[in-house]
Amino acid sequence: MMKAPSEQLLLPASPAFITASLALALALAMLPLGPVVWMPDWVMLLLAFWSMHQPRRVGLGVAFVMGLAIDVHQGALLGQHALAYCLLVFGVGLAHRRLWWFSAWQQALQLLPLFIGAHALQVLIRLAGGGLWPGWWLLAAPVLQALLWPLVGWVLLAPQRRPPDQDDNRPL
Repeated sequence: MMKAPSEQLLLPASPAFITASLALALALAMLPLGPVVWMPDWVMLLLAFWSMHQPRRVGLGVAFVMGLAIDVHQGALLGQHALAYCLLVFGVGLAHRRLWWFSAWQQALQLLPLFIGAHALQVLIRLAGGGLWPGWWLLAAPVLQALLWPLVGWVLLAPQRRPPDQDDNRPL
């Protein structure tokens, strides 16, 4: 008997796969696209995903280092992204046991305020440091991140899904 997709057993996530996905997100964030404020923050999205699914492997330290890397690349106020990413990972850590009970779309709705808060914190720090208002298009980035959450979950959990086992002698 095959289990429902929500009850499907997953293989452990490979540390190399987690590292490669975070490196890919960092590379996507470093693409020379110019001042595009409506693009989703791929690093933020993957940090939220991995801190929910692998909280012992991806935590505040990884979020801080990734945030510093983005700050250095963008020439932003040092610690701006690091603080936002750390607070996001902390918020996901507080809610990650509750999030497991929801479907992917419901998880996206639960994470939307965290994404909005992290982006708002980045804007407030940028404005306090003398930066310019990026415009109202900035509100599209957290919404896009929430809309991408089910797709990102499906793609990143694909290597961990077990094929249906046809052995009738095993209880799992």
